[in-house]
Amino acid sequence: MTTRAQNEHKFKRWEELLDGGRRYWYDVPGRYGYLARYVKIVDSNEMTVKFFQEIYDGESKLVSVHEKYPVDRGHQRVEG
Repeated sequence: MTTRAQNEHKFKRWEELLDGGRRYWYDVPGRYGYLARYVKIVDSNEMTVKFFQEIYDGESKLVSVHEKYPVDRGHQRVEG
């Protein structure tokens, strides 16, 4: 089990959720102007509820989401 201190150290950015959990994230810039954002949602006990990757284009528009936990669903294109 990951502790709150470990999550805060790894992710650096977070927001408190209404249910007592947290949404953690960190960004990784790509070589071609894209940005990968790794997001971890935990409950009030810091147990992972969901983990996914968001891909943004050079204009900060969300283009795909890759849900990794609890089920790896692969990359899903975002329409819009």
